[in-house]
Amino acid sequence: MNDQFVIGVDYGTDSVRSIIVNALNGKEVAASVFYYPRWKNGLYCNASQNQFRQHPQDYIEGLQHTIKTCLQQAGSEVAANIKAISVDTTGSTPVAVDKTGTPLALLPEFEQNPNAMFVLWKDHTGTGEAAEINAHATKFPVNYLQYVGGIYSSEWFWAKLLHILRADKKVRDATHSWVEHCDWIPYLLTGGNDVSKLKRGVCSAGHKALWSKEYGGLPPNNFFATLDPLLDGFTENLFTDTYTSDQSVGNLSAEWAQKLGLSTSVVIGAGAFDAHMGAVGGQIEPYHLSKVMGTSTCDMLVAPMAEVEGKLIKGICGQVPGSVIPGMMGMEAGQSAFGDAYAWFKNILAWPLQKMLPKSAIIDSETATRLIDETTNNIIFELSKEAALIEPDENNELALDWLNGRRTPDANQLLKGAISGLSLGTDAPKIFRAIAEATCFGAKAIVDRFNEQGVPVKGLIGIGGVAKKSPFIMQLMADVMDMPIRIHKSEQTCALGAAMFAATAAGIYPKVEDAMHAMGQGFDATYFPNSERVGIYKKRYQRYQQLGEFIENNNSGVK
Repeated sequence: MNDQFVIGVDYGTDSVRSIIVNALNGKEVAASVFYYPRWKNGLYCNASQNQFRQHPQDYIEGLQHTIKTCLQQAGSEVAANIKAISVDTTGSTPVAVDKTGTPLALLPEFEQNPNAMFVLWKDHTGTGEAAEINAHATKFPVNYLQYVGGIYSSEWFWAKLLHILRADKKVRDATHSWVEHCDWIPYLLTGGNDVSKLKRGVCSAGHKALWSKEYGGLPPNNFFATLDPLLDGFTENLFTDTYTSDQSVGNLSAEWAQKLGLSTSVVIGAGAFDAHMGAVGGQIEPYHLSKVMGTSTCDMLVAPMAEVEGKLIKGICGQVPGSVIPGMMGMEAGQSAFGDAYAWFKNILAWPLQKMLPKSAIIDSETATRLIDETTNNIIFELSKEAALIEPDENNELALDWLNGRRTPDANQLLKGAISGLSLGTDAPKIFRAIAEATCFGAKAIVDRFNEQGVPVKGLIGIGGVAKKSPFIMQLMADVMDMPIRIHKSEQTCALGAAMFAATAAGIYPKVEDAMHAMGQGFDATYFPNSERVGIYKKRYQRYQQLGEFIENNNSGVK
């Protein structure tokens, strides 16, 4: 068989990356990363208000730049044999669009309005709306939250939509529909101009938008109209049907074919969230928790439908047939802050450097800038090295990882982080170790929930930046979990997963499991638990739970 190539596009929080992969063996032949310029400059965001918005122009520019750069690297012969493109994105990251499916921020009158932009996954401005949805759902004989763990989150589709409609009348009056990022990019590439024809992925629809086959699609209009009259009739402009990621949603439009230098024969696959495609890129197995570890974590588990029939896992981010692997149940959990927790502490330590060195009378500004960059880039590495030397003890400093609220188990984005047990002997490595342990304890709480609810976690797969770059954190994870964790070899598992789905959508493979087998890169490390430390971490985990209970009972309403 002649070589055939596919493109996987992975939209992350800070950047978008594209890769070209040989669909026959999974070999990566080109890669490119584009950092969103508006996001990098902190535009349209207000961390103190938990507002995080991204301009669609960042996404468009990144799409064009990374794919064209990849094609230049790969050469004309590869470009002529590109068969398909598939895309994953963060989520839930929806946007208000007009009847043509154009995000409002791309219209002149809204181009600087954050409410007309994509509402990033970690935007928590809709906490009040999420609370209303949870209270409202108890009034109905059908539990419309049963397939999303029983608790609706401010990170998700409807809470964000309702908040935007309430907050901005101009945006509300111009809004025709509400579209996830992972569904909009394939629509853009296929040249869509009628939002009623936009094809939605089952991944985003089932995990974040309350879509379920069991009740014929979205909840009925009465559910939303009685929540708030602003939502009366809104589902008419949304969707009923959904698509698994192994399906095609169309071909590359003539306009985008010209922009990218590709053929209109290129197939565009249905989109999905990054962790779902990342789990496939990381060669997920039934009952093995695939942990995508970056700024936050998304934990994916798949199981044969017949084996989990009738089981509803409380407090997770949903269980949706076909959302990861078509034909299997896809279950999602995760932590709202993982790498973000380490970055938060790094930024605290770097504050004096960033504020004082530029004003120094001893060194020039160029040297100050280089010194700041060198130091901040090495803080996490040095902290990890020192923290690894600290012997774990039941009475060491203890932290909670809820710095961005709690995603699972039992979503509550109003919760706050905490550090206890501080003394005059506490130094930066000790605090960092406590934070690192907390992120691993938060991960253990997720595994415990699956096990308690009758879905056993039989293994751990680590993928993403933290998994690849931090042996210290991964050893902690193995010790806390008392379970080995395998680290996937690929540096770009989400983009690779997108490429596997592209190959399936193009018909190169009949099912995505075949693409995983042929294109998977395998594992390059395994961390095993240290038996001498497992017992100590069990005791510290109990204290973590006690601290969490105290914080939840006393501070959950603090904003």
